[in-house]
Amino acid sequence: MRFQVGSAVVAWVAMTSGFGGQVSTGSAEVAQEAGNWRVSVEGSPGDANYQVRLTVRDPRGWQSIRRLGPDHPYVATSLYDLAMRYRNQGRYEDAEPLFLRSLAITEEQQGPDHLNVATILGDLALLYYTLARYNEAEPLFLQSLAIREEKLGPDHPDVAITVNNLALLYRYQGRYEEAEPLYLRSLAIREEKLGSDHPYVATSLNNLAVLYRNQGRYEDAEPLFLRSLAIREEKLGPDHLDVATSLNNLAVLYRYQGRYNDAEPLYLRSLAIREEKLGPDHLTVTTSLNNLAVLYENQGKYEKAEPLYLRSLAIKEERLGPDHPSVATTLHNLAGLYRNQGRYEDAEPLFLRSLAISEEKLGLDHPTVATVLEKYAILLRRMGRQQEAEQLERRAARIRGGAPLRGAEAATASLEIMCPFIP
Repeated sequence: MRFQVGSAVVAWVAMTSGFGGQVSTGSAEVAQEAGNWRVSVEGSPGDANYQVRLTVRDPRGWQSIRRLGPDHPYVATSLYDLAMRYRNQGRYEDAEPLFLRSLAITEEQQGPDHLNVATILGDLALLYYTLARYNEAEPLFLQSLAIREEKLGPDHPDVAITVNNLALLYRYQGRYEEAEPLYLRSLAIREEKLGSDHPYVATSLNNLAVLYRNQGRYEDAEPLFLRSLAIREEKLGPDHLDVATSLNNLAVLYRYQGRYNDAEPLYLRSLAIREEKLGPDHLTVTTSLNNLAVLYENQGKYEKAEPLYLRSLAIKEERLGPDHPSVATTLHNLAGLYRNQGRYEDAEPLFLRSLAISEEKLGLDHPTVATVLEKYAILLRRMGRQQEAEQLERRAARIRGGAPLRGAEAATASLEIMCPFIP
């Protein structure tokens, strides 16, 4: 949802005022929305001649229609749009201060309960979710939801967006009982307001199916995945990125059911779409790389799995940093591959690094921590370190609230990335 001020939608302007940086005198990065709007900066913050100029294109060329100060709502719009651009490019450190400055201006100029505030809060929360700053994301989602419910009513499609994304956060934190009613509510709103075959309905179906798969409710998950895929192929076309997401997530389900021959062509098709649409080094491509590698590892095709894991890890470390939970996922899976190949000395430091990241970013009692502990315990047993392995298994059992996984069940518990779509 685009953040709007009046009827103007201003695209991206490179302004760093308010963030400790400086604006180059007489210059600025300029971007346009549909070729009609442009924002430029003159001077530097604090200078007597400092100004932000909004111009509009008409048949005579670019015409100045307004001179803006640094706290004008149009400036907030530009900051927001640039932040969204940076977030989508993976430039998260550049995006955050722009979101915060846009939020401050909007709260001051339009009030803390304005719908534009809700929009910025929601997108900033998604940024924090991406950076695994979950404790910072949740209150922003809740605040955004409260504003939208008050201003739009409880059944508005924009409310469904925030409800969906809050559920996504809870699912990733392992808070499944809190996530399910939110996903169901989002789905109900969208089906009622948008129709049963709308692409946003497909999003809700996909995300609810991911939750059910994580809970082991495979029979509940499969028809939702299939319905989501059918809607997306019909409405968006067979090569759309959302179709790639559905293909990936259905393949994950089939792999968990041991249906490897059904899973592989879905993974390969998903990977091909993403590489073509996004480029070979995009973060979303790593989802397909990781999950295809998991499949090959389960089939004993180790020589095909390792280069996929390594490529996925390199992209993630470059784009997300070395301590992100998604990096931990690939470290965990690569360690499992090395363990299965008998490369124990290569595997152990990867398990330890994955465990440390998961504990720090997800919490000591997260289900992902239990999975890493169980696979690390298998390695320790194979290395003859039985007492250490038993300690890890007992801890994993406490996290899960039952008996630890043993043997083949634990050995195949690789972590896969579900990649639910966020509208």
